[in-house]
Amino acid sequence: MSIPSATTEIPPTVLSLAAGAALTPVWLNGIGGLTFRTDDGRYIKWGPHDAEANMHDEAERMRWARQWISVPEVLDQGEDDAHEWLVTVALPGHSAVDHRWSEDPEVAVRAVGAALRTMHDSLPVEQCPWAWDPAWRIANAEERGVTLPADLHRPPPVDRLVVCHGDACMPNTLLDDTGRPLAHVDLAALGAADRWADIAVASMSTEWNFGPGWADTLIEAYGIAPDRERLEYYRRLWNET
Repeated sequence: MSIPSATTEIPPTVLSLAAGAALTPVWLNGIGGLTFRTDDGRYIKWGPHDAEANMHDEAERMRWARQWISVPEVLDQGEDDAHEWLVTVALPGHSAVDHRWSEDPEVAVRAVGAALRTMHDSLPVEQCPWAWDPAWRIANAEERGVTLPADLHRPPPVDRLVVCHGDACMPNTLLDDTGRPLAHVDLAALGAADRWADIAVASMSTEWNFGPGWADTLIEAYGIAPDRERLEYYRRLWNET
């Protein structure tokens, strides 16, 4: 994932959704999906269909989660034969990997750990209609021809069942200007799962964004001691699927 060029070609659908508002490209994902910010306070996501994290699922999950936690308000969602899109209200925060935290990563790392704990404690798992299922990830990967080690088919027993973000990488938490948690974004994979499915990925992603040495800081901010067995399993599951 990267920040697209200011000269990025704007898809016609995005221009139509913008309805005359000025557009600034802010994100390019690994399959060619683009996110734009409008000057009237919206975000427009557009990209090819993605069976693993589609925007219809994301809109449903945001509408559900918004009853208990801070997530963007959904304004529009749709698709055509080749692409899908999602329009949300822009929130006044910045990604936890914004350049402002490059000199003080501990603020962002601890904020994401705390925000993840608040999310897990706030969303009612007994009311969640979806599951984040290791078996589904494994089956999806094997359908794509990925051969996985046999032990990945045997997840460790669930420590605590919560509503997991499903893609709890550092960029998917927004912080305010002082570094306090503001909201969660990119919730297409939200579902009930062991809390370590999120903790493992969130802590691992600190190294992608800020370098080594921050993983246990995030876990400490979450408020739990590292469980090395579950961390290893869910990180391998993520990386290999």
